[in-house]
Amino acid sequence: MSLKKIITIVAVAVISVLMIYGFILINKIFSANTKFEEKEVFVHVPTDATYNDVKKILEPYIKNYSDFEMVAEKRSYPENVKSGRFLLKKDMNNIDLVRAMRSNVPVKLAFNNQERLENFAGRVGSEIEADSLSLMKAIKDSTFLKANGFNEENVFAMFIPNTYEIYWNTSAVKFRDKMIKEYNNFWTQERINKAEKEGLTPVQASILASIVHKESVKRDERPRIAGVYLNRLRLGMPLQADPTVIYALKLKDNDFDQVIKRVLYNDLLMKSPYNTYVNVGLPPGPIAMPDITALEAVLNPEKHDYIYFCASIDRFGYHEFASTYEQHTVNAKKYSAWIASKGVTR
Repeated sequence: MSLKKIITIVAVAVISVLMIYGFILINKIFSANTKFEEKEVFVHVPTDATYNDVKKILEPYIKNYSDFEMVAEKRSYPENVKSGRFLLKKDMNNIDLVRAMRSNVPVKLAFNNQERLENFAGRVGSEIEADSLSLMKAIKDSTFLKANGFNEENVFAMFIPNTYEIYWNTSAVKFRDKMIKEYNNFWTQERINKAEKEGLTPVQASILASIVHKESVKRDERPRIAGVYLNRLRLGMPLQADPTVIYALKLKDNDFDQVIKRVLYNDLLMKSPYNTYVNVGLPPGPIAMPDITALEAVLNPEKHDYIYFCASIDRFGYHEFASTYEQHTVNAKKYSAWIASKGVTR
């Protein structure tokens, strides 16, 4: 056999080997390499995680980890691990998987209708890396409170219900700082002026809005209810808001899961700074997280001479309003008789 033929055979063999290797390599890179059945899954990489930590996180979702690891090393991923929340889609190949692990996907965090700061911190802590204890510590930091005009009892007024995009690995301090920024964005000069016109600071407006929020789920009625409470404040009358008494009862029992549908006479006498039957003026902090419609109701109250109201028995969810105590007594007796007939004792 001539030297030329030998060279040709060797060249063909080398090319064949290279083609086979190339095919295998391409197959490793571009073949689907996931083993979950869902269309997509999110994985969470903690702050300061190492590549070995990521390996433990990803192994349940990747079919052939050695193939993934080969591509990851080629793309310098082990030296550049990112913390956060990452989206993996079914049948992703290894290049797509590495790309996905470099793209931190924010959480759409929505919150409303929370009754106190502890519940709120638990709600947020279930959605981001920071836990409820670290969130509470950051929010109640004395330097932060003083710098922003809050105290531990009224700082709950800082949180404006909405849907926010938050990175999962956002620290407790960064979350708190984002929330104060959102609070300041909400309290425009126009809104501050409206609050001042009613004799309120933004924090006081939020406290009153929390009461309005709890009094009625009917958004169209909230400006009228806000008007009643503002009339009482101007007259120096106690607010006499049942929701504040319910809050005081829950606070005393440290049980915010209990359901209290009826406030009893003895409840009205309990000693608590949140009991607006025995204390004149606003309670020391919000009794819930008011939504924006309740806040706007306080800033844009209906102007009238009502100073009393009670639940209506004819229009479920609404209230009957009165300018005189005599008329209010008539309305209140109707409601008391109706609720007693339903067997509601608590």
